[in-house]
Amino acid sequence: MLSHFNWIGLVSTSPITIVILGCSIVTFGIAIERAYYFWKRRGDPAATMGNVKRKLYCGDIKEAIWACNNSLHPVARVALRLLESAKHEKDALEEQMHIALSEQKMLLERNLVVLGTMAVMAPLVGLLGTVWGIMRAFNDIYQMGNANLATVAKPISEALIATAFGLAAAIPAVVAHNFFVSKIRVLDSEMTNFSNDFLNIVKRHFFS
Repeated sequence: MLSHFNWIGLVSTSPITIVILGCSIVTFGIAIERAYYFWKRRGDPAATMGNVKRKLYCGDIKEAIWACNNSLHPVARVALRLLESAKHEKDALEEQMHIALSEQKMLLERNLVVLGTMAVMAPLVGLLGTVWGIMRAFNDIYQMGNANLATVAKPISEALIATAFGLAAAIPAVVAHNFFVSKIRVLDSEMTNFSNDFLNIVKRHFFS
């Protein structure tokens, strides 16, 4: 039955299907953008911070800053803020660290709200399309005055396609959202732990 269904006609004429298709495009676009963002910020934070610490212990502040600038890992961004803020009062360093941590977390979480919204909205839109399609199918059946199995099955099966489309759009969104949230938890923990340690090192180096 579905092999003879006019899929192109459905996509071009059904507002619900167009909305779901739009959700799918947004989902895959954000997933690709986020995957590229996290891929660029991959790396070993322990090795990165170890290199920065060695430069700082040697008294070469410029080399330490250069090492931070040449790493895209969020930990290096926070360390860079601490090094650039070392000329301020000692108490201002902790505030600068928290600001840098907050900024990096916001960058990591960018567009995840949209991704989560797509995961929730797509199946609901698909269900709306199915309900609307079933209502139209029963109305058409009533108008024809024929309610045998052959006339009922085809329009209802076509109406259920909207729900299938909605689920097909939602499942990748859920998987991508959960994956990125787990990555953010790991990176946030790494940033917090390494930043607190580096804060103490900077305080001892500049204010001891």
